[in-house]
Amino acid sequence: MVGRRFRFLRKLGLPGHGHRYEVLERDEEEALVDEQLGQKAMDKEKAVPALPPKEACKCHNADLARALCVDLDNGLSEFAVAQRRLVHGWNEFIADNTEPVWKKYLDQFKNPLILLLLGSALVSVLTKEYEDAISIAMAVLIVVTVAFVQEYRSEKSLEELTKLVPPECNCIRDGKLQRMLARNLVPGDVVALSIGDRIPADIRLTEVTDLLVDESSFTGEAEPCSKTDAPLADSGGLSTLNNIVFMGTLVQCGKGQGVVIGTGEKSQFGEVFRMMQAEETPKTPLQKSMDKLGKQLTLFSFGIIGLLMLLGWAQGKPLLSMFTIGVSLAVAAIPEGLPIVVTVTLVLGVLRMAKKRVMVKKLPIVETLGCCNVICSDKTGTLTANEMTVTQLVTSDGLLAEVSGVGYNGTGTVRLLPTKEALKEFANVSVGRLVEAGCVANNAALGENRVMGQPTEGALLALAMKMDLGHVKDLYIRREEIPFSSEQKWMAVRCSLKSEDGDDVYFMKGAFEEVIRCCGLYNHGGISLPLTPQQKAFWLQEEKRMGSLGLRVLALASGPELGRLTFLGLAGIIDPPRPGVKEAIQLLSAAGVAVKMVTGDALETALAIGRNIGLCDGQLQAMSGEEVEGAEQGALAAHLEQVSVFYRTSPKHKVKIIKALQESGAVVAMTGDGVNDAVALKSADIGIAMGQTGTDVSKEAADMVLVDDDFSAIMDAVEEGKGIFHNIKNFVRFQLSTSISALSLIALSTVCDLPSPLNAMQILWVNIIMDGPPAQSLGVEPVDRDTLGQPPRSVQDTILSRGLVLRVLMSAAIIISGTLFIFWKEIPEDKASTPRTTTMTFTCFVFFDLFNALSCRSQTKLISELGFLRNHMFVYSVLGSVLGQLAVIYVPPLQKVFQTEGLGALDLLLLTGLASSVFIFSELLKLCERRCTQAKALPCREEMRLTRRPQP
Repeated sequence: MVGRRFRFLRKLGLPGHGHRYEVLERDEEEALVDEQLGQKAMDKEKAVPALPPKEACKCHNADLARALCVDLDNGLSEFAVAQRRLVHGWNEFIADNTEPVWKKYLDQFKNPLILLLLGSALVSVLTKEYEDAISIAMAVLIVVTVAFVQEYRSEKSLEELTKLVPPECNCIRDGKLQRMLARNLVPGDVVALSIGDRIPADIRLTEVTDLLVDESSFTGEAEPCSKTDAPLADSGGLSTLNNIVFMGTLVQCGKGQGVVIGTGEKSQFGEVFRMMQAEETPKTPLQKSMDKLGKQLTLFSFGIIGLLMLLGWAQGKPLLSMFTIGVSLAVAAIPEGLPIVVTVTLVLGVLRMAKKRVMVKKLPIVETLGCCNVICSDKTGTLTANEMTVTQLVTSDGLLAEVSGVGYNGTGTVRLLPTKEALKEFANVSVGRLVEAGCVANNAALGENRVMGQPTEGALLALAMKMDLGHVKDLYIRREEIPFSSEQKWMAVRCSLKSEDGDDVYFMKGAFEEVIRCCGLYNHGGISLPLTPQQKAFWLQEEKRMGSLGLRVLALASGPELGRLTFLGLAGIIDPPRPGVKEAIQLLSAAGVAVKMVTGDALETALAIGRNIGLCDGQLQAMSGEEVEGAEQGALAAHLEQVSVFYRTSPKHKVKIIKALQESGAVVAMTGDGVNDAVALKSADIGIAMGQTGTDVSKEAADMVLVDDDFSAIMDAVEEGKGIFHNIKNFVRFQLSTSISALSLIALSTVCDLPSPLNAMQILWVNIIMDGPPAQSLGVEPVDRDTLGQPPRSVQDTILSRGLVLRVLMSAAIIISGTLFIFWKEIPEDKASTPRTTTMTFTCFVFFDLFNALSCRSQTKLISELGFLRNHMFVYSVLGSVLGQLAVIYVPPLQKVFQTEGLGALDLLLLTGLASSVFIFSELLKLCERRCTQAKALPCREEMRLTRRPQP
């Protein structure tokens, strides 16, 4: 038996065929064992539950790790994540409240006017007027289909708006810190949290450093909640669980680490999400004004239509015929599509912005963009690239070093000046200690030429790598951290060496004027000497010199106590202006939008960057945060117009600047990316956050997100906002002129005791054109290139301006006059309505409508300047309408429905020539207005030229 190995039986012989067995080979045996073990591992991972917060809060770290089967240091493996996702799904919410499409379609028939038309069709059946009944039913079907397509398109467009920049998080998997989408998280994942992060799931904290979390979106409490990593003895309400952070809340201060205990629908935010689904999205001010306008026009139309029906009945006309015409006229004249098209136009504009990498979170902002006349922009990461690189070092004992190489890697060299000696490690003690402090007082991590954390800290890590000091951080054990805040302007860590039992040492970095206050000594070749006023003056001069070169200057220090630190020197970090920023500022300034830079940097740095990006053509006036704080609100508002650079500002200074500008009547946009910008973003009329470098806190507070952090994209957004408003005005002009024309045409014929120029089916066909593709296409007219050059419009400006009302009435008067002329020309002497009379009148009205739509494409530009083919949707919709009209005239089945007859070529030429008069008159009016504007502007220009001429 020696040497024989135990074998597994794989196959048993079938009954009746003898008992034959087949043995497994070694590799097959191992594969079977692996398969069995793998199945056990899969079952184990799938059995890991999501822990309720009230249970997780009582667990110690070891118990928590055991319950969720996770190593708290290395995180989950990809295998474990894949198995758990099969059970728990993605960390996201799916709205499951959508009605079926067929139900939405049938809901269109609940419209009272549609029900009245169907009632009219039913009466026609009862009176054996079957042709009329079929005609009305077909027309209703077409009208309902057009309305359904409009609303369905609007809903689908709004759904697209929810797909904004997806939230991300820092997660430890397979022992590596990774940046990933929050939707990838599963229960048991280890997540690292830092200042500005949005909590990606329900998390039980295992490590905490001064962690403050804003839970106002969850609990309603305005004050941030202090968090701990200690287990709780007893669990009260959710707001008392201080070692749990909940999905959707925001890290205001400090950092932490924890284990995911609940994702998606199983998180506490799941209940909030379900409540959110029940709430309808509030309407924008423009939508509300369109609703109000629509209701006013509806009441007016109903009043007119009611009088017409009574008058027609009194004149002895058939009651059913007058009822059908009245209801059809109501369907056509009442602009029920007005709010829908406004919504579609706004949403399509937002989606166009999304293609330009600008995400709009709130629909009303689209309206506000065209009114914006001041942009207050944060410097770092917005006007500048936020790709930090240390380029200069000044040690506390006066040594100067230059640093080469760019990017978040160790490529480059640190050279001592003027000798150009390359420095490594502690070859020069003063430079080495300066670099060491920047590396140890640091929370960033580098990987694949990108930084996870603050770019400034990434630049200091890259500097340490260039001097082969990247490992120095691992020599220390961090005992405490005092995180950076915009008020104190510094951060510090308390550490001790791993290899020694010596005293703890503090490392600090921050703004020079703040760091120097904590120092009583300075380093001179490794020896600490008392600070002198002369030394302080020298370093202050060096800081100003570096700032004037556009460098961001950080001071570094170390020592046993915060009040007795040793000053180590200065590091100059360059952050170059973003490509395209200078050109964008020039274009915005030309369009009447003032750009102001608001930064926490020193005066010299702020002015250098301001000149580089062309603020105020280099003629800069600056104001410090302290000056802003000391100024009275009224006096500040008057002074701010001349100031283009604000330096050494804190969050409260930014808010005060915005409030003062708003008091002066400005519509203010604020850009920012940090936690310190959140309050200002919320206070501004338009808050704009950065998509890549922006914290989740800033994105939450903002109304818009620049996905690529590209400042020049703001210019595109402002241009789009102006264009959308113009398109809505064009659409409103078209709809109102058509409604007034249709109402007036029937009213005049009824008052004059004439037969109706249009029958019910023809009126409904006009409604399809008025609410259908030709009207919709006006809402997607491409933005005029000259739009950006126009000054921002006033917030008080309404859609129905005096000029627009006059244009509407002018177009309506021409359409009514031309159509009545054709009606008068074609009506027989006995005033009886014939198919030819209604066909000519009907076709004339439709052609007038299409030429009117062509003239409504722009309020100021001629069609030759716009281009006939620029708006492809308009071209296709007009061609479709013309072909549809010809089908109504010439296709026999449709002739019966619409009671029409074929027209000759000369008839069509006559109608086309007459209908074009509304377009020609509109173009001539634009030309006259332009000449008048130029004539008024000429004396002003001459006066300006004379005032600029030098006096003898």
